[in-house]
Amino acid sequence: MPRILIACEFSGIVRDAFSARGWDAWSCDLLPTEQPGQHIQCDVLAVLADGWDMMIAHPPCTYLCSSGLHWNKRRPERAKQTEEALEFVRRLLDAPIARIAVENPIGCIATRIRPADQIVQPWQFGHDASKATCLWLKGLPELRSTRLIQARIVAGKRRWANQTDSGQNKLGPSVDRWALRSLTYPGIAQAMADQWTF
Repeated sequence: MPRILIACEFSGIVRDAFSARGWDAWSCDLLPTEQPGQHIQCDVLAVLADGWDMMIAHPPCTYLCSSGLHWNKRRPERAKQTEEALEFVRRLLDAPIARIAVENPIGCIATRIRPADQIVQPWQFGHDASKATCLWLKGLPELRSTRLIQARIVAGKRRWANQTDSGQNKLGPSVDRWALRSLTYPGIAQAMADQWTF
């Protein structure tokens, strides 16, 4: 039975999609899992060499995504945190695992490490939502769209259900906004489990 590590995942969404396909799937995060299942609560760097066949990693995007990088000039401590976050991504990409996918929003990974191999959207996988997600792949093919959802048109521009008419994300500020924004859409997780099998 192939073993997969879902790095930096507390939701269990991707882990459970692979478990349902017969994988020995483990999520790993500093936080406890939100759903019952095989979970390792620790720094994922401690388990990278534990004989995994595949890893899908979701490194925290706070200091990597374009929407937050403008703060680095105003808050010098953030620039240091961006460098630390980039080093974490490098270690994930360099893990001794044959098949790796690292996902993150559009940001500095593409300019500081290497361009993404693919950018996917939830609306390509059955969700009425827009959230550009970059994939850096090693030993894995690009994902194929499974079900296209058409956008509504507002003032000549495409908008999905998670967007305001101006294009902003509808999810307002809150203490758990970061956690809600970081969740993988189930349609994308299902496509990974269905298409990245061997």
